Amino acid sequence: MNLTILDTPFSVVKFPQAHDIPSWATKSEFFSITRTKEELSVVCESANVPADISEDAEHEWKCLKVEGVLDFALTGILSSLANPLADNGISIFAISTFNTDYLLVKAHSLEKAKLVLENAGHSFQ
Repeated sequence: MNLTILDTPFSVVKFPQAHDIPSWATKSEFFSITRTKEELSVVCESANVPADISEDAEHEWKCLKVEGVLDFALTGILSSLANPLADNGISIFAISTFNTDYLLVKAHSLEKAKLVLENAGHSFQ
């Protein structure tokens, strides 16, 4: 897989299920919002998260994008990325879209993640 590292740091924020989608969450090119019966999860640029949001928030994530459009018939894409990282003690937060996959890794693990993925046969642009 060819991967790109998005420039900005990201945050993952959890709200109660019925919480309104915060307007600040959608103010960047990349964001993800998921509502389940248990929670509302927001992934967005850290710079957009208000300072008073801290209770259920994880900051300083970096985002790796799988380049290109992935066919739904392909199998093992996410596991080819997640497994080598897990084997090396690097946790991820995965997001899939219609076109491709994204992996968030903590900023302090980025260089190690890049090395691990390159050793597993992936490349970075």
